[in-house]
Order: sequence, then structure tokens, then C-alpha cells
Amino acid sequence: MKHYEITVNGQVYQVTVEEVDAAASTSNHQQKPPLQQSIVSEKATVVAPMPGTILRVLVNEGQTIKAGEVLCILEAMKMENEIVAPTDGVIASLKIGANQKVDSGDSLVVIS
Repeated sequence: MKHYEITVNGQVYQVTVEEVDAAASTSNHQQKPPLQQSIVSEKATVVAPMPGTILRVLVNEGQTIKAGEVLCILEAMKMENEIVAPTDGVIASLKIGANQKVDSGDSLVVIS
């Protein structure tokens, strides 16, 4: 156990932190994908990682794209999040438009 004294907004707190073995801690925790990355299903459909509003769509149907290219901008909790292409391909269809509200898991773009 390590003991620390932390000051937050002028208030002093005593904190005790338990040390754990690095190998044991990684086996007990599943790693989550970064929030900025879009989730891709087996059908190459990019889905919304969180609820929000589509501010801008930056691609068109039939457009050839590269992995990492920004597909659209999703505003969530007053932050603009870039939704990027997970793979190279061609935009088969757009399921969204500007100013459209989406929920987590909604289809945004289909890549073929």
C-alpha cells in the first residue's frame, strides 16, 4: 500500500493505493476499444459508438476511401467526434444525413 496526500481545490485528501501485479491486473480486465473509433460489424457497417447528432457527412456514396479517413462528425455531449473508416473500401450506402440524431449502435455508413 502506498499513501498519498492530494490537494483538490484547496481541500487536502489522504489517499491509500493498493499495488497489484501488472500480469494479474491485465488478465482480469478486458480492454475496451477507444471511444473515438467506430465499431464495425461483419457486414462492414460502421455504427455510432454513442448517441448524438451528425453534424457533417464528409463522404458520398460510391466514393473510394482509405482506412482512417473521416466519414462524418458526430456531436455528443458538446464534443465533436470524428467517425473514421476502419478499412479501405467504397461507400456502398449512407444511412445518415447532416443534423440527424443517432443512438449508440445505429448504422451510419456501409463500406464494401
